[in-house]
Amino acid sequence: MNYKESKALRFLYHTVPGRVLLKVVTSPIISKIGGAYMNSAISVRHIKKFIKKNNINMDEYHTKKWKSFDDFFTRKIRSKYRPIDKDPDAFVSPCDGRLSVYDIKEDTTFEIKGSHYTVESLLMDNTHAQEFAGGKALVFRLCVDDYHRYGYPADGHILFLLNVKGKLHTVRPIALEKYPVFIQNARSVTLIKTNNFDTIAQVEVGALMIGKIENHKAGGPVEKGDIKGMFHYGGSTIVVLTKKGVLNIPEHDEEVRVKYGQRVNTLLR
Repeated sequence: MNYKESKALRFLYHTVPGRVLLKVVTSPIISKIGGAYMNSAISVRHIKKFIKKNNINMDEYHTKKWKSFDDFFTRKIRSKYRPIDKDPDAFVSPCDGRLSVYDIKEDTTFEIKGSHYTVESLLMDNTHAQEFAGGKALVFRLCVDDYHRYGYPADGHILFLLNVKGKLHTVRPIALEKYPVFIQNARSVTLIKTNNFDTIAQVEVGALMIGKIENHKAGGPVEKGDIKGMFHYGGSTIVVLTKKGVLNIPEHDEEVRVKYGQRVNTLLR
């Protein structure tokens, strides 16, 4: 899939002065400042233009008097527009987004958009990383017009949740060419013992202007399709890791559009 790169992103990632500036704009403090603005009452003025520009069908969402742009951005969708596949054999998408699937090689490295990453560096945990060798990495890339609440892909029980601080790059392909974005970015790692798909890792990755990843619980039982949390303003990515032999999905690096609650373990067969 080809993407149009904005002049600003080309400047930041493809020029020397741009890369100097990048060190500043990718720092968490900049995202916090931007986030504070998007959480202020004055940011409401951007909502109508955003809806029109991104052709968002607001009939699908619960509407109210928005307190800020971020209040609008984290809006809830009407459940009938995101039905959850409750079949016990269904492993569902945790979010709206563009899905790519990668094999996790036996040496626990896998490739995302031309860059290689170790599961250990993604999870910050070598012991659990070894469990996913030979499994699958499902990468869900969200765009700004997507629904930015996300859920659980299967029933189970949270083993632990770890929040990792990091630099905040855009997750668009232009950044993936230059930086190991999924290693450097702030992220939240949740290990879940599922009822039907063994243990999985779900990693929410922050992006530029996404300084805050909000998860609702750090432990206890979870149900497939229940809301796990939300991304605040911007684009973002979720990576789900499964063990060897759990999901029979072929490697597929061309993105496929998926919706929250949709079965994905038979999507690409």
